[in-house]
Amino acid sequence: MLLEGSCHCHAVRFSVESHEPMPFMRCYCSICRKTAGTGGFAINLGAVNSTLKVVGREHLAVYRATLDDGRRSTGERHFCRLCGTALWLWDPTWPELVHPHAGAVDTPLPEPPSVTHMMLSSKPGWVEAHVKPGDETFDEYPEESLADWHRRHGQAF
Repeated sequence: MLLEGSCHCHAVRFSVESHEPMPFMRCYCSICRKTAGTGGFAINLGAVNSTLKVVGREHLAVYRATLDDGRRSTGERHFCRLCGTALWLWDPTWPELVHPHAGAVDTPLPEPPSVTHMMLSSKPGWVEAHVKPGDETFDEYPEESLADWHRRHGQAF
């Protein structure tokens, strides 16, 4: 599925092919919440890095988070340096993948049959996790990948 997205000020626009476009996983970790969170969580999608096309690349900046143990994350969080919109994450550990933030995607996204709430141990008290019947919850990272979740739910595009 072709995803098209942009930052809030439209200085950066992108398109990318995604086989995992269903926004099912809500991450409550402090990095996602503070760099891209909405409602106290962020949603990342799975896409093919080689298909990423960017207009306005000169307006991009990259943030690499410091982890709790003091190490720098290998993940590169791309955002618009003009308006601050979080756009996507790329990590050299998995160079073939890119993870657009669902909040930056302008293409209508399919509605997931259930939601996976992850990193709930990092969720602040003021954030309510709207867990519905059929949703899965994890204090840390689930073992199932984005691709595996899509396959298990018959949602691979």
